[in-house]
Amino acid sequence: MIPESTVSLILETARIEEVIGEYVHLRRRGANLVGLCPFHSEKTPSFTVSPLKGFYKCFGCGAAGNVVKFLMEYEHYTYIEALRYLARKYNIEIEEREPTEEEIQKANEKESLYSVNAMAAEFFKTQLWETPEGRNIGLSYFEERGFQHPIIQRFQLGYSPMQKDALYIYALSKGFDPDYIEKAGLIIKHGNEYIDRFFNRVIFPIHNQSGRIIGFGGRILTNDKLFPKYINTPETEIYHKSNVLYGFYQARKQIADTNNCYLVEGYTDVISMNQIGVSNVVASSGTSLTPGQIHLIKRYTPNVTILYDGDTAGIKASFRGIDMILQEGMNVRIVLFPKDHDPDSFARSHRTEEVVSFITEKAQHFIGFKTNVLLDETQNDPIKRSALIKEILDSIALVPSSIARSEFIKYTSETLNIPEQTLLYELNKILSRKYKNFKPEPQPLSPPNLQIDSNQEIAEERNITHQEYNIIRLLLNHGEKNFEFQFDDESGQQQFMKVNTSHFIVSELIEDDYEFSSPVLQKLYQEYKAAFEKNIILPEKYFINHPDEEIANIAMNFLASNYQISENWFKQKGIFTPKEIDKLKDLVINSVYNLRLRRIELEINKVQQELQRADWEEAWNLLKQLNDLNVSKSQISKKLGRIILK
Repeated sequence: MIPESTVSLILETARIEEVIGEYVHLRRRGANLVGLCPFHSEKTPSFTVSPLKGFYKCFGCGAAGNVVKFLMEYEHYTYIEALRYLARKYNIEIEEREPTEEEIQKANEKESLYSVNAMAAEFFKTQLWETPEGRNIGLSYFEERGFQHPIIQRFQLGYSPMQKDALYIYALSKGFDPDYIEKAGLIIKHGNEYIDRFFNRVIFPIHNQSGRIIGFGGRILTNDKLFPKYINTPETEIYHKSNVLYGFYQARKQIADTNNCYLVEGYTDVISMNQIGVSNVVASSGTSLTPGQIHLIKRYTPNVTILYDGDTAGIKASFRGIDMILQEGMNVRIVLFPKDHDPDSFARSHRTEEVVSFITEKAQHFIGFKTNVLLDETQNDPIKRSALIKEILDSIALVPSSIARSEFIKYTSETLNIPEQTLLYELNKILSRKYKNFKPEPQPLSPPNLQIDSNQEIAEERNITHQEYNIIRLLLNHGEKNFEFQFDDESGQQQFMKVNTSHFIVSELIEDDYEFSSPVLQKLYQEYKAAFEKNIILPEKYFINHPDEEIANIAMNFLASNYQISENWFKQKGIFTPKEIDKLKDLVINSVYNLRLRRIELEINKVQQELQRADWEEAWNLLKQLNDLNVSKSQISKKLGRIILK
């Protein structure tokens, strides 16, 4: 294991502009460097590297991280591999500490599982190509499916013989421990005997992002109904089905290059599409999409095109998974193949240009597709039609972009012949229930006799969230800096004291016993709070290199800027543009007091609403509470009015 001190030295020594400069042509823009993003296709540079802050950020696809994460994403290194690469590059000697017994056991177990799977893959491949049974049964099956030998080799397809313990016996002969063979999911124990999980099946190896085999899928070639058609490796230490997409290792580069991911159902769909040259294809392996699979795709592209076969029977069951894609802010399009065709058969019976042309022409956005599918079921039934509208609006409500939501509302209005105003009103009700910090969609006219008092509360909560984000932004960007704070002592004399920005903000929040409404902001604030209690000032790079990816990501989002004020404004035109640092005290104090004020205003709003429903006794207590809140509001307003700039 690499000691933490060595990790810190590597991170401090490594120059991110040098490392990334070996992969991306960078040119200087102010204090930063810019270039074409290596993680998605673009013509205008949106990829920014900050040597001072030690991180990169793409304002096109959202990719961000430190130098280690870049190597992990681009070269598909593990965390340790990336650190070792940097250590070699900068001549840093790694003196490894002795790992704990638990760490050794875990690392050994994972590596043993990788080794077992690699052995099994080699066995299956040998059986397919070099044995009469494998060639006559397995290879013949693949050839009948139209798979050519190069594509079979590319996906490392194989065959498991009819002998029920052939792999087990072979593994023992190679010195593998039966416990690890079983943990890898390759054998099943029956009494005192072991049998192969995949016997009498053609084999589809499943790879992780770096190309290592983590599991297998097997298809039986008989019509024996006692055995399932397809089986997969069970959950293991290295194989987690919910985080894996079949074919992703082969597809990842093409997905990034085309900025689109084709999503299909099965192994053969992926292979047949690859054979005709369409390689940005992955499969969910017959299961509903999971958040882990969606995030895997999102790292490479925000665009997903789902390819369905001509049978719409199972399409409705997939709507939930597609809704999750929408919720991630991704763009989803649907292609429905002709009846009796799936991606596999269509690819085998058509030329490449015909397949690509069909997908391009037939692709429609998910909202339109879902509307058309469900509309066929309504049969002019008003109850069914009402349920359809509700389901469509539920999906639209998941789309983060208000512009996209407006476009979908317009489309739905035209398709279903329902006034746009009515749909907007219903959409706003859904959003108000689901999201506290929701800003209502604009409506031409409000429906008559509506109570919209809740919108005030929504607006106030949204305002608080804005104030919270601003506080965290100031902490991250200026937490290390100091400013002079003016105050009156006990005798009424003005005094000045130099205070640290982060310590001032945290001390004020501790006094209020404040908790952030966002969990990730609260986690980040807790880091500052812990440092304050130890009288430590946290640098920017502490958060950029933070082991919690969620904290690191939000830190980089706050620290990154796609814009810089040109020095030429002053040098050539004599125009001075003040920076935040020039008015830091004003910004910090106003931000803290404004946050306090907005929270009090929200409490006042809530008490006023409770007063409308309260009986006499409750009303008396609420009025007292309301008076106290108004006093506090007045005091804070006065403080804001007395701020003296120096």
